[in-house]
Amino acid sequence: MKIVVCIKQVPDTAGGVQFNPDGTLNRAAMLAIMNPDDKAGLEAALRLKDQYGAEVTVLTMGLPKADDILREAMAMGADKAILVTDRVLGGADTWATSSTIAAALKNLDYDLVITGRQAIDGDTAQVGPQIAEHLQLPVISYAAEIKLDGDSVIVKRQYEDRHHIVKAKLPCLITALSELNEPRYMTPGGIFDAYNEKEVTVWGRPDLKELDDANMGLAGSPTKIAKASDKVRKGAGEKIAPDTPDEGVSYIIGKLTEKHVI
Repeated sequence: MKIVVCIKQVPDTAGGVQFNPDGTLNRAAMLAIMNPDDKAGLEAALRLKDQYGAEVTVLTMGLPKADDILREAMAMGADKAILVTDRVLGGADTWATSSTIAAALKNLDYDLVITGRQAIDGDTAQVGPQIAEHLQLPVISYAAEIKLDGDSVIVKRQYEDRHHIVKAKLPCLITALSELNEPRYMTPGGIFDAYNEKEVTVWGRPDLKELDDANMGLAGSPTKIAKASDKVRKGAGEKIAPDTPDEGVSYIIGKLTEKHVI
């Protein structure tokens, strides 16, 4: 069985974000981590590998420094890693990104593609389903549990207050929730292998034979950014020290009434 996990290097938002003049993220200037949903998807693939002997390939599109998360993935247990990087691919929105990744996947053999539900630097949840559409694959999103059943996959698809059990024939694409599992740590031996024994395959524009120039990079992105900013910092708020619990309750009720909440 061959599994491809699409992962993304995203800004560590705990340290704040920076923007380029065109409104796109200045990724080169920020600390980066593996996207949490993608990491859960990788762990799901590694568990299938442990159980069924699958081959796991990790694939990312990004700057050359995205090599770091690919080696992290191999240190966790992934067998192969592919970095899709080229200046002409920069500034891509979800459409251009999914088109590029789908073109890369067409170079590979796979039974199952796993992506994260969404990335913390965009929160669109669009790229995974768009990849599936480009490749004409069935897609199951919001996976909270994954099992194999012969030539099919059975997924517990999570909603806010319930779940569905969905079965699909392979090949298919699954988008994973970060709550799917607890990703494993890198092992010392895995780190040694990832940095000394294994190589990251690098693909550029010439390797993406089925990618249309009109669907790549900033120029091929129909989404236009009107405005971008860091998250708004909240003030300290109003603090009170009531003498009794009843005074505190009365104060809160008064504020809720004043704002027409109650």
